[in-house]
Amino acid sequence: MEQNKGLLFSNAKSVFSNAYAPYSKFNVSVSLLGKNTSIYTGVNVENSAFPQGMCAEAAAIGKMVTDGCTEIYEILVMADTKTPTTPCGG
Repeated sequence: MEQNKGLLFSNAKSVFSNAYAPYSKFNVSVSLLGKNTSIYTGVNVENSAFPQGMCAEAAAIGKMVTDGCTEIYEILVMADTKTPTTPCGG
């Protein structure tokens, strides 16, 4: 379990700077462990036609489902905040 947390953290951190949030300035990255034991990452992508952007969670889940996995075992959400951030409500 602790090993998973370390892997999820390092994977989320490795893509964090790829987030595209020029409007909100609220970068988010996600790393999740699918039931198939693969790790999937995603970042938020904003669009000037708000709210047509994509949250980091949807990006990671989209990769996971495209890979044929439909169950999440663990998820880690990373944001540039001093307090914990919950997954996107969408």
